[in-house]
Formats: sequence, C-alpha cells, structure tokens
Amino acid sequence: MMTSTTTTERVNTVVIGGGQTGLSVGYHLARRGVPFVILDANARTGDTWRRRWDSLRLFTPAKFAGLDGLPFPAAPNSFPTKDEMADYLELYARTFALPVRAGVRVTRLSRQGDRLVVVAGDRRFEALNVVVAMTNYQRPRIPPFAAELDPRITQIHSLEYRNPAELPPGAVLVAGAGNSGAEIAFELSRDHKTVMAGRDTGHVPFRIDGLAARLVLTRIVLRVIFHRILSVATPIGRRVRPKMLHGGAPLIRLKPRDLAAARVERVPRVTGVRDGLPLLEDGRVLDVSSVVWCTGFDGGFSWIDLPVFDADGEPKHEGGIVPGEPGLYFVGLHFLYAFSSEMIHGVGRDAERIATAIAGRLGIHVEASLPHERPAA
Repeated sequence: MMTSTTTTERVNTVVIGGGQTGLSVGYHLARRGVPFVILDANARTGDTWRRRWDSLRLFTPAKFAGLDGLPFPAAPNSFPTKDEMADYLELYARTFALPVRAGVRVTRLSRQGDRLVVVAGDRRFEALNVVVAMTNYQRPRIPPFAAELDPRITQIHSLEYRNPAELPPGAVLVAGAGNSGAEIAFELSRDHKTVMAGRDTGHVPFRIDGLAARLVLTRIVLRVIFHRILSVATPIGRRVRPKMLHGGAPLIRLKPRDLAAARVERVPRVTGVRDGLPLLEDGRVLDVSSVVWCTGFDGGFSWIDLPVFDADGEPKHEGGIVPGEPGLYFVGLHFLYAFSSEMIHGVGRDAERIATAIAGRLGIHVEASLPHERPAA
C-alpha cells in the first residue's frame, strides 16, 4: 500500500535475504559487475543463526562451512557453533563490502510492467531482477490442535527454544524426531523426563567427528553424493528429488543408541488432543508439563504476489530460474539444483549460476576465465 511517506528507489537487482544464501549471491553479483542491494530483515548480519538454540553446532566441518572466496576461520575438521557461523557471515559481508540493508523486512513482491516491485514498510524498490535468497523454512509449523492443549502446558517451537532452563519442571514432549527434535530431546533429557514423538527417520552409520567421517563424509557424501549425484542433472537425482523434498532427513550427529542411553523415550507421532493432553497415534495420552514442537517449517512465501507456485505451494522454477516471470530467481530452496543446494557448501554453485544468468540478461559479458573460487578443503 502506497502512502505519502513511501520512498521509491530504482535498483538493478534486489537480493531478498541476508543469510549465507543472500551473501553468496551478492558475492557473485559483485564479481560480475551487477549493481545490487541485499535486504535483510535482521538488525545484524548473522542474527538468524544467533537466535537458534544455545548448543547448536553445524553438522558439517569448518572446511565445508565457508562461502566462496573466504574459508571459515577455524580448524578444518572442527564443527562451528551457531554463534561462530553468525560471526563468520558478518565477517564475510564486511570483507567483500556487500551492500546489506539491515532491518528491512520485505512484505510484498509484485510486478509492474517490466519491473519487479519490492515493498518493505515505507520503502519501495523497483528492480529489473529479484533474487529470493531464502530457504523453504521461514514460518514455524505447529499443528492446529496445539491450541486445544491445557493452557498449563508450556508450548514453544524449536525456533524459539534456547536451553533447558527455559522450561518448567516436569516431563517434556518433543514432537518431531528429525535432527532438531533429536538434538533438543537429547539435551533436555539431562534435566527433564523427555519423550520424543515421531517416526524413525534413520541415521548415518558413522560418527561425523570420527576418522571414517573425514574420509566418507567429506570425500563421498558431501562432495560426490549430495553435490553431484543427487542433482537435477542426473537421472537418479531427478527420480528421488520429489521424495526428498517432502521426506525427513536421517539423524546426522546422534544415533538411536545415544537417545536410548539418555533415557529419551520414543513414542509414535502426536495426532491430536484428549482432555487437554497430547494424544499419540496409538491412542495413548501423555501427561507432560511442556511441549517443544519440532514439526518443521512452511515456506512462508505468502508475501510473493506472483503466480509462481504449484499446487503444493512450492515455487515453480528450473534450477532457480522462474519461467514466465523474467528477472525472478530463487536460491537456497531445498534441492533447488542438488541435495546440497540448501547446505552452506552447496549454495555457492547455485548463487554463481544465478548471478551469471542475471549478468547475461543484462548484457554483461563474463569472461570464461573468471576464477571459480571455493572454500579451502
């Protein structure tokens, strides 16, 4: 909605999102001479990471945690904390002088003629190109029946969880058995009787900080399977992509025996509420003091006022390029091009491809000899 105080700025390219994806896109746009701005809803670069739970660490070692052009400043086989990742992103933006506009939350994206219009409060940007540099996971997903739980039960989503001290005494139900659910349940079990609900998503068959992982995880899983084999460029990648878009990932750091040793009780998924208490799929009810919803996220793209979504609400694109909407691109989506597309070590390839497409659309010639930088490994 236009008001008398709305300011309009014409820019070549707007990148929406100032996390690792947006910064990576910005790096590659800058190297190609494309004028751009990055709009970040956060007050400070890296704040999305800073707001995660206190003990969170990356699943990938530091040698795969760096973006193009700047290796992660830590021991190659160490696993950075969430705050170290946040500080690295801030360093990255500063090192390459990326034009990040902090505290600018986009509320609408539409089209007016040959330009895309980005609205953020009383600011309006008219751009030839817009890159939505965000993951599919923007809006916490909590089942509607959660509202029927007894008000004495404390409820938070994993996005809000910080540490066990936040929760009152008593039993805790962690709803969701993926990586976030397992890690939070494992931590809570030290101070609370903890129950984790959800189906078994499987687990990787080695310790990610062990010697086998250094050989298998880095050389085979991350570099080959996730980055090359499981991509839209291969028959197997195209075949498994639909399933991987909607299926849960296997546990990476923890194993079922770790959860069992911590006395985390495994139960079927939560399907409803009975007498104010969580109701399980097998008909049991759980008497708990708290529920931590580790039930994932929705895309949160309702602010995009363009016909670019399929029947499931997922953006329609071809490797990040949106057919029928010239100048609109996505980077950071789950399996955008490969399984590694939403991972820190994989986002650079997608960002580089989209930056090259934008430069080509603008008639900017990119030399074939342009160095292709990757973090040191």
